[in-house]
Amino acid sequence: MKINALGLTTESSDGDILDVYFPYIEFGKDKNIDKKPIISSSKNKNITNISTDSKDLLNPIKNIADAYLRLHLLSYKFVLPNSINLDGLFEVLPNVVWTNYGAVSIKEIQSKILESKLGNKELIIKSIDKFPCLTDYIIPDGVRIADTSRVRLGAYLSEGTTIMHEGFVNFNAGTLGKAMIEGRISAGVVVGSNSDLGGGCSTMGTLSGGNHTKISIGNNCLLGANSGLGIPLGDNCIIEAGLYLTAGTKVTLSDQTVVKASELSNRNNLLFIRNSTSGIVEAKTNNKSIELNSKLHKNN
Repeated sequence: MKINALGLTTESSDGDILDVYFPYIEFGKDKNIDKKPIISSSKNKNITNISTDSKDLLNPIKNIADAYLRLHLLSYKFVLPNSINLDGLFEVLPNVVWTNYGAVSIKEIQSKILESKLGNKELIIKSIDKFPCLTDYIIPDGVRIADTSRVRLGAYLSEGTTIMHEGFVNFNAGTLGKAMIEGRISAGVVVGSNSDLGGGCSTMGTLSGGNHTKISIGNNCLLGANSGLGIPLGDNCIIEAGLYLTAGTKVTLSDQTVVKASELSNRNNLLFIRNSTSGIVEAKTNNKSIELNSKLHKNN
């Protein structure tokens, strides 16, 4: 499948590429917008055109433009999280100062601060990071984000997703249907339709900590406030508030069998609770049905 993309690069005064914005992408027969925009080069901005094949997305990242193209493909929802190769992403992306005037080189930020003070032009530094904010590049349809600084470019957000102030979504991660996100979706983690991540909850990613299993959350699931997840969760499952379930957590089943939580990966209809008397983590059959408030997730 052919990919054709029109990009606009931001460069430092030394000619170093800081970021690449792709307002137009053709992915086979699909496009992010109907008509190719007319853009031109200007001070520290240059046009780039990329023509490639979807097979190339299985190879490691080659350069900054390639890295930004893949992040855009994820956030435009042309490709699913974990379906393309992101090896080399951190090595290729430069650390950048993200401001209200766009990307600024770390080597030039002090002079920009002085320039703003002398000219009485407010310079706001939003972050110093390799990844920019999603909404500085792409506004996903039918999505509500209370604090846009907490969603990175490369996040995959389906229509009907609501992300509250404490919610966070990393790159190569996101929601596969309508969802309420008040917790953290780490890199590589996907959340199924009609699921609810309670305030302060956490999903274990694969970027650090020695975890190599891709964590996922099925459809119609609930992670209680301040809970945590370290295994792939099946459909219609609940983890009670405050319970962090790792792969090695010992779980007692209804027949008193004790297993590691990893042995329950991807199983449906489970309720994970901690016995308030004994402290034992138990897994019971979940007879409850999770249903999101349709009015809250109609984000037109």
